[in-house]
Order: sequence, then structure tokens, then C-alpha cells
Amino acid sequence: MADHPAVEVSDLCVSYGSAPVLAGVALTVPAGTGVCVTGENGVGKSTLLRCVSGLQRPDDGRIRVFGAAPGSSPEFWAAVVTTVEPPTWYPGLTTREHAELICRAHGQDPDDAGVDEALERFGLAGHGDAIPPSLSSGQKQRLTLAMALLRPSSLLILDEPEQRLDPEGRDTVARMLTDYLSTGGSLLMASHDDKFAVASGAAITTMESLAR
Repeated sequence: MADHPAVEVSDLCVSYGSAPVLAGVALTVPAGTGVCVTGENGVGKSTLLRCVSGLQRPDDGRIRVFGAAPGSSPEFWAAVVTTVEPPTWYPGLTTREHAELICRAHGQDPDDAGVDEALERFGLAGHGDAIPPSLSSGQKQRLTLAMALLRPSSLLILDEPEQRLDPEGRDTVARMLTDYLSTGGSLLMASHDDKFAVASGAAITTMESLAR
């Protein structure tokens, strides 16, 4: 995978009905780097991330993730973590059990993966026995990010990860994303917070600059 950019997008076009949302978008995320896409609501940031995640088929254009079409193989989903769509909360499973499940699904021992440390880092240690639907929106966001960072991956695709986090939470996530990049991971995210993006180690680009 290191022989290819993490993400290559060219001439990407998406319309909803007669309204174009993305027109001729081009983007490259070199492997081992982070890129943050900024822009106002409605300019297509989430649509771009959905297409790169393999969750939405574009009308036209080409997308490659580590040289292959997104969502086309089990290897893609082993390498890529996306938070573009809300996670599924399994009835009856606690916060800790959700984190343990994501580890086991990817061949990790939860203790070796550091589930308790992750919950502590995200301020969820006192909520390990709660069920996720009972958590606040900010706590759910922290759990989603904890689960994304617990499992092994080569690329994180994060849609506004700073949403619903207090300043301390944003600082914690930014440090963890910096650590992720320092170990060779790649990052594509959308954000409204330039300061958070810079602290995360990501280069900032605007949706306007990506369109032809």
C-alpha cells in the first residue's frame, strides 16, 4: 500500500437531482500524511468523504484508495476506518463491550489493544458499563472516535471529529491523530475548526480549491 497515495480523486462529480454538489473535484492524500477539507455546510465535504469511503457511488470521476477502488474488497475495510456514517449500537452491549467487540473483530485482544486506557483517555472510564444510547451526544462522539482509533488501520476518514467535543476533548483527539500520523497512518477529514486541524497534523485545503 505504501507504493500508492492513500487517496487519489480526479474529476469527481456528484449531483442530487439537478443540483450539482461536486464538480470536477481532485484530491490527493499522500500515504502517511493528513489532509483536512474545510468549507461551509452544504459545499460537499461529507459527500466527498462518503465517496472516498465507498459508501456513495459518484456520477463520474475516479477514486483510488491505496491504488484500489474504495469498498471493493475485505482488504479495503481492514485498512480503512470511517466515521462518515453514525455507528451501529448493539442492543444490550455496554460501552466497554462495544470497544472490545471492535478489537476482537479485527483480531486484537482487547487487553492488549488497551480498551481501558482508551476509555480513560476519552473520559469514558466511568461509563464503561453504560449502554451507548444512554450517553450524551458528546460522549457518543468520544466513544465513536475511541473505537476508530483502537482498531488497526492505515487510513482514517473522519467527518468533523471535533463535533460536540469540549476544548479538552478536541485537544485529546488532536494529539491522538498526530500520534496516528507519526506511526505511518494516513488521514482524510472534514472540519470547521482550522486550529483543530493544524493541531492534528493535517494540511488544510478548501472544497473550493478542489473543484475545477
